[in-house]
Amino acid sequence: MNLVEALRHVATARTDQELFGDIETARQYRRLVAALHPDRLGAVTAAERAAATEAFVRVTTRWRARHAIITVGTYRLGTVAHAGDLTDLYDVGPGHWLKLPRDPTNNDLMEREAIALRTLAERGDPRYLPYVPRLVETFRHRDPATAARRLINVVATAPGLHSLAEVHRAYPHGLDPRDAAWMWRRLLVALGLAHRAGVVHGAVLPDHVLIEPTEHGVVLVDWCYSVIGEDTVPALVPAYADWYPPEVPARHRPGPGTDIAMATRCMTYLMGDRAPQALRAFADGCTPRPLRARPDDAWRLLGELDDVIERLYGPRTFRPFALPTDSSR
Repeated sequence: MNLVEALRHVATARTDQELFGDIETARQYRRLVAALHPDRLGAVTAAERAAATEAFVRVTTRWRARHAIITVGTYRLGTVAHAGDLTDLYDVGPGHWLKLPRDPTNNDLMEREAIALRTLAERGDPRYLPYVPRLVETFRHRDPATAARRLINVVATAPGLHSLAEVHRAYPHGLDPRDAAWMWRRLLVALGLAHRAGVVHGAVLPDHVLIEPTEHGVVLVDWCYSVIGEDTVPALVPAYADWYPPEVPARHRPGPGTDIAMATRCMTYLMGDRAPQALRAFADGCTPRPLRARPDDAWRLLGELDDVIERLYGPRTFRPFALPTDSSR
């Protein structure tokens, strides 16, 4: 296998099975490593060397994850529990997750998350801190195979969480608005906590909003895209590129209204055609194109949402909710 063949294979393999094959997996792994190892490349262009190094990191990381031989800091990792936008997440204890960035060039985004979570813990109202992950520790890890240094975050959340993307898959024809209502309310609480602490999340997307169905919990995760102060959202999640309000791709400074617009889209996405006109009108008021025209106070918006919900459904009562398939995140 030559370099071109190896790069093509790694780029097109969508799963570990496609990457390593069903049989003779160790032989395939050795062929890929031999073709991609930075010390064996010979005379190649800078672009080819960068591509080979990136592919080599992916192959070795996935191989170790597959065979449970990764040791990071004091943690011995098993198989990947969840593949995030930038990181592989490993279950390292009840409600504890180790986030290992697949590409060391994303260390700056991991640092953003660590700074945001520390800021929320220091400045946020303690009553609402369960709405965001808790930073357990952050440290640098040197990959013994490539010498690449990665910034690792270990975070803690409630167990038994499911993303809004999972909820949408479970209710593809639209979620009952009465169920969406408690998710929306609690998401606004999470945003109210963040914005009062001076943090904009920057990527309020279905994969980043987690719910606990039984107790109606909500946790807003993945603070790698967060903004504090005079900054811009550093990157977009490619799968959701068209979800962002215009100030984000334009590289303008975001604000609370950025998060509010994205949270609103999450809710209309869940309800689909089942959303009543009053909630659609409320959503429209949260999503004008200009940032300055959007609401910028999540706590005040929560009160307005409560008024709309009460007019539609009467006084709030606890409404049991369950996903058709209860596979924990």
